[in-house]
Amino acid sequence: MVLVDSSVWIESLRRTGRLEVKVALEALLDAYEAQLCPPIRLEVLGGARKQDRRRLGHYFSVIPYRNCNHDDWERAIALAWKLRDVGLSVPWLDVLIASIALHDGIRLFTIDAHFEKMASITGLMLYRPGYGGMFQPEEV
Repeated sequence: MVLVDSSVWIESLRRTGRLEVKVALEALLDAYEAQLCPPIRLEVLGGARKQDRRRLGHYFSVIPYRNCNHDDWERAIALAWKLRDVGLSVPWLDVLIASIALHDGIRLFTIDAHFEKMASITGLMLYRPGYGGMFQPEEV
């Protein structure tokens, strides 16, 4: 499973969005490897254009959904403190998303630079699409 960040969804929805991001997302969807969580759902659907809401709602209804619980929020607080202690301030929802991926031991597909910085500090695993955007399974 690969947790797909809102930055990827939003870039893919743009008419002039980067083709490599669009192709990589499509490959994850085709391979049934894309996963969603509440903060990502909020970021994407909360800012969705009216004409995209129905299509996104359909996609999101069939994509594996990882819900948040109290422990996820507590882990996110601990991660926020860890990041701030080394001088890195990032948006709170990004901290929660990273915390979920770290806890579940899954990769995060993002084009948001905040996550690159967090990965260097936390060991967050970032997803890198294969050649031509193909789904890239985890290395064994």
